[in-house]
Amino acid sequence: MLGYAAYADRFGGTLAGVAERAPYLRQLGVGYLHLMPLLTPRPAPNDGGYAVMDYRSVRPDLGTTDDLRDLATVLRSQGISLCLDLVLNHVAREHEWAVAARAGDADKRAYFLVYDDRATPDAFEVTLPEVFPDFAPGSFTWDDELAGWVWTTFNDYQWDVDWSNPAVLCEYAAIILELANLGVEVFRLDAIAFIWKRLGTDCQNQPEVHELTRALRTVARIAAPSVLFKAEAIVGPADLPAYLGVGPHAGKVSDLAYHNGLMVQVWSMLAARDVRLASHALQQVPQPPGTTSWVTYVRCHDDIGWAIADEDAWALGIDPVAHRRFLSDWYSGSFPGSWARGLVFQQNDVTGDRRISGSLASLAGLEADDPGAVPRILLAHAIVLSFGGLPVLWMGDEIGLPNDLGFVDDPAHAADNRWVHRPRMAWSEADADPHGITSGLRHLVDVRRSLPQLAATVPTEVWDPRDPRVLLVVRRHSDGPLLAAANVSDEEAWVDADVLHWLGLHVPGLRDALTGTAPSLVEGAVRLGPWTAAWLHDGGA
Repeated sequence: MLGYAAYADRFGGTLAGVAERAPYLRQLGVGYLHLMPLLTPRPAPNDGGYAVMDYRSVRPDLGTTDDLRDLATVLRSQGISLCLDLVLNHVAREHEWAVAARAGDADKRAYFLVYDDRATPDAFEVTLPEVFPDFAPGSFTWDDELAGWVWTTFNDYQWDVDWSNPAVLCEYAAIILELANLGVEVFRLDAIAFIWKRLGTDCQNQPEVHELTRALRTVARIAAPSVLFKAEAIVGPADLPAYLGVGPHAGKVSDLAYHNGLMVQVWSMLAARDVRLASHALQQVPQPPGTTSWVTYVRCHDDIGWAIADEDAWALGIDPVAHRRFLSDWYSGSFPGSWARGLVFQQNDVTGDRRISGSLASLAGLEADDPGAVPRILLAHAIVLSFGGLPVLWMGDEIGLPNDLGFVDDPAHAADNRWVHRPRMAWSEADADPHGITSGLRHLVDVRRSLPQLAATVPTEVWDPRDPRVLLVVRRHSDGPLLAAANVSDEEAWVDADVLHWLGLHVPGLRDALTGTAPSLVEGAVRLGPWTAAWLHDGGA
């Protein structure tokens, strides 16, 4: 399966407009469509739609719940599953639960984490990181009508709900089933890592998060068994496996989880032109349970935070702080020789951390007219498409849409530069394919579909590199192994002969599935051109 993610209004204008574009998605090979938040949010500001005011209605500018049902029906007729966001950690201050709480309803007040004074909030704040230090410092907000300090992890208008209250679990179970009845097949569980609070911790990734997800999943399996859960857990490698289930929870929590580490390492490799750190870091991530899968991607709607684990960097003799600084400098375009044109997002002057906004095309050099940009873009897609899991394209990446610097002209977006990589779809360019990215991507998708080794159920092995410029990923199948090799540099590089011997691929029938021909060999080693991938297998197998 291949996924696609977009804002409904920026892709098709309305839900009906998205339905009209279903053939375009099908032609790309898409079988899974994630539409960004479309349930009714509070008036702006609303955190890009993640401050939900009503889970049971659709944004009026997009349509109605009947339009949502019609869209799901059209997509299903094209073989496409619909994925929607379900924000679990918080609701908008204007949500009916919050309105009732402010009006004195004790039961609804108990849906939230409210404190009469600063004693408990101050105790929690000792270990709580700030998600938006520029926009919304601190994690608690005083509300006059509520006469208390309410927990607000993200923004002061997003009230965290109290998942220790069983009534909250029942409310969300009912919401899931109602949306499933409209045809929603996948729920992206937004901010799932934050839903359980424990004093003395960062209040993320607590064990109860997985217990609660498993409870919701059990309800869905009984009443709506086609529904899948996708965990929006942008967490470190050590915490990630639990979202798909470990031990007694294996395969019984979420069905899908984001492999954020892969995205970060792809960008790290391209900037450093070296795969050693990425290979080591990716080797530390356990295989997911066989009934689950990673969601893999080169780019998404959000900023890029440089989630390079200190221990992974030090294991390779790399200073993690210096490397993260290098990546921020490179992708903001301030490093000498950089081809990237990104924007710094949420700079932390205390820690030095800087996140990066920017479209795939602009970060990869297309905006700077770098001659390696298109090969680099296709290489990044090739890495993700060969890695395993369910790869998802971000809207516009298939045609190379650049940064939309006009976001500053919209008062609702001007203060948040993540909108620079959320442009409106350029349909004229989608038809013209001006850079050849669409045709190149379609070729990758078609070849991937033809190779049983690249199915999501086949385990992914990341091998130690022989050439530090070449990422080696092995996918073993009963039809024979496949070696996905990627040269992340602007120089000629090699797949050593010993790698082919270890895999039994030193055979006359050796083929590169991407070219359909025998690869270029020198003394048994495979030559890779700059920014080039090869998917090597025994064509006679």
